[in-house]
Amino acid sequence: MTAIANRYDFVLLFDVANGNPNGDPDAGNLPRMDPETSRGLVSDVSLKRKIRNYVELAHQGEKGRHIYVEDGSILNDKHRQAYRAVRPGDEKVEKDAKLNPGSDEEADKLRKWMCANFYDVRTFGAVMSTGINCGQVRGPVQMTFATSIEAIVPAEISITRMAATNEKEKKERQEGDDGDGRTDNRTMGRKHIVPYGLYRAHGFISAKLAERAGFEDNDLALLMEALENMFEHDRSAARGEMATRKLIVFKHANALGNAPAHALFDRVQIGRNINGEFREVDDPTLDNHPPARRYTDYMVTIDRSNLPEGVEVIERV
Repeated sequence: MTAIANRYDFVLLFDVANGNPNGDPDAGNLPRMDPETSRGLVSDVSLKRKIRNYVELAHQGEKGRHIYVEDGSILNDKHRQAYRAVRPGDEKVEKDAKLNPGSDEEADKLRKWMCANFYDVRTFGAVMSTGINCGQVRGPVQMTFATSIEAIVPAEISITRMAATNEKEKKERQEGDDGDGRTDNRTMGRKHIVPYGLYRAHGFISAKLAERAGFEDNDLALLMEALENMFEHDRSAARGEMATRKLIVFKHANALGNAPAHALFDRVQIGRNINGEFREVDDPTLDNHPPARRYTDYMVTIDRSNLPEGVEVIERV
């Protein structure tokens, strides 16, 4: 197969209910927020991680669908695999802690091997110069931070643990028994949740960079599949209930594109649904209405009038 021939831009909408979509380690794992607007944030890195996890889960072990950035993996071991393929029988490949390509031709072969074998390298790109040097790849697929449509108000929930960690702790709890047959719950914990938030992220797919990385039509189909289903296999107690709600794709008729991405994104408007009426989220009359707590509290509109020539709108979800 050949690389994709069309440029794509897309809008991804997903929501969270009673969960933490992306904790901030610099803020005690509170949900990420814009400090000036209080709108929630989910990093592009977090979204790419979910795509990687879905691809690995759905196509584990398949040729060309391996994942480069895995939890606990050693990147240089994967670089060494490329050198084994490009330099068969070379003893230095197994022994040396540092390896570098001997020529531009070899460097190109190493990059191509990494792209051909690792889905996330040919999709998102990678810097692979960590000691065992396989160069770097600019990925054709890039994503922005996701931002919530309205400000979020995170809630801190206290929880208790019934079980003891060890025998000593168990005895201490029993000593605190007040006679009702229940041991004292002394182990406390906290969970940070967003009661509800609808998030919007933008994505870009470059056909020209896809040509260099070998990103093909079947890779594009898998990316769309992952965006639609990645939350279905990413459940955890911390993240609550998350789901992809909309995936709107703008397909261009050629590799360079037929319109600026921002102009296409502006055609997708999201407002509050008040008895079937669209209202801007900054409409002051919304103060008289309760906060959004489900997806149907919002309304999504797509302006399809006077679309630029060569641009097609595809609603995948």
